[in-house]
Amino acid sequence: MSQEFLPDDNKFDLPNDGSAAESEQDVVCVTVTGSPKGVRETILTLYRLGFAEVGDWSPVQRAANPKQVMSVLIRRRKRKA
Repeated sequence: MSQEFLPDDNKFDLPNDGSAAESEQDVVCVTVTGSPKGVRETILTLYRLGFAEVGDWSPVQRAANPKQVMSVLIRRRKRKA
């Protein structure tokens, strides 16, 4: 995994007090939406490419289209000066 991404110790909780830690990070959300098989295969492909661990993705949830599901990956990225 790239060193520019920070470990997410508190998972989905983001500071909302304007702290220095928040100002030094960007939050990046990646969403995969499609058929259940397509979403699973895409997550596995991204894992094989070294993009993210399979367990870093949210559990699969129903999407707006009833035939589709979705999974979300949230990453915190160091801001470059």
